[in-house]
Amino acid sequence: MKSALGLIETIGSTTAITALDAASKAANVQLVGYEKVIGVGKVVSVTVQVAGEVAAVRAAVDAGAEAASRIGQVVSQHVIPRPHEEVSFLIEKFQNEMKAKQKSKKKESTNAKSKNKKTSTKKTTSSKKDTTTEDEKK
Repeated sequence: MKSALGLIETIGSTTAITALDAASKAANVQLVGYEKVIGVGKVVSVTVQVAGEVAAVRAAVDAGAEAASRIGQVVSQHVIPRPHEEVSFLIEKFQNEMKAKQKSKKKESTNAKSKNKKTSTKKTTSSKKDTTTEDEKK
């Protein structure tokens, strides 16, 4: 378990990505998860969760929130230094969910690529049949 957990909650994914980019560049932290929630008025809230050493997480969260507030709305930011063991369990859950999402996306990408190859092969075959003239058929 890392020494601290940092959270940056934003409105919109562009703002969240900007926060994560700035946080990652500012200090040695690791993305452990993110959560998208559709709230009141259909507003999409995105919370980015990073972990690392206490000082690094503080610097990262401050930098991420500052950068994100320049382009969008930051709802809240918080650093939990030396979280309780129960929070460590939650962080592990976040990490496992991230890994599962990444595997799912890779699998979908692989399936889409193989599907496109099959489709392009069928199109090539049918276009060859269409190019025969009446004289060639006789």
